[in-house]
Amino acid sequence: MPAVFLKLIAALRRYHGEPKIPPAKGPFELVIWENACYLLSEELRLDAFEALRRHVGLTPEAIRNAPDDVLFQLASLGGMRPDVRVLRWRQIARITLERFGGDLEQILQWPYENACKGLRQYPNMGGPGAEKVLLFCGMTNELPLEWNGVRVLTRVGYGNAGYGNVGYGKVGYGKTMRSYGETCRSVQESLRGEAPPDTLLLQKAYLLLREHGKILCRDKRPLCPACPAVKLCGFGMAASARENK
Repeated sequence: MPAVFLKLIAALRRYHGEPKIPPAKGPFELVIWENACYLLSEELRLDAFEALRRHVGLTPEAIRNAPDDVLFQLASLGGMRPDVRVLRWRQIARITLERFGGDLEQILQWPYENACKGLRQYPNMGGPGAEKVLLFCGMTNELPLEWNGVRVLTRVGYGNAGYGNVGYGKVGYGKTMRSYGETCRSVQESLRGEAPPDTLLLQKAYLLLREHGKILCRDKRPLCPACPAVKLCGFGMAASARENK
């Protein structure tokens, strides 16, 4: 699929606008950013994150030493279960202090796989999350994926058929879908040589794919006729044709 990826990202940028790069700098702040809110908009995530920066400080020492009531009040800005969020912030600080000597920046000097393994020790930080943190630290030129981006790309035609084309469950009679991890790997493999080796462009592509998956290319009842990239997408063309019958 020559140049399809770049055309897809350009179409998404025209529709959704220029994505905003997270203000978090370095791996520790990015881990906190991922744990700043739950089921809220990116604007509210930013509010909670910056409030924590202003009133406590975005260092493991500051979070460890902050009073519980202060952290709870700030965590309440991030939506439901603020008590769980406080525990996670404390856990992030403790892991950084005890296992990384208070300096998580050191992982940026490690081999990529080792850095991913180190990040996976943190809450809400599986493989895709670790890859995302390293991308936004400028450590990789490969596109990380989360489930919204995976769905968009598999519907366009990247990776092995299965996950993302029809939702979860079965693909035809007697054929089970591939696992999410297998599908992620197949999508990344099919993008090699086509996605640009430019960190900033990949960061923006990640954000645009996630936004598109949330708003239009949804798991259930995707809004294919409104999609700016429908002509690049076999799934979308078929869905639009069914709606027009």
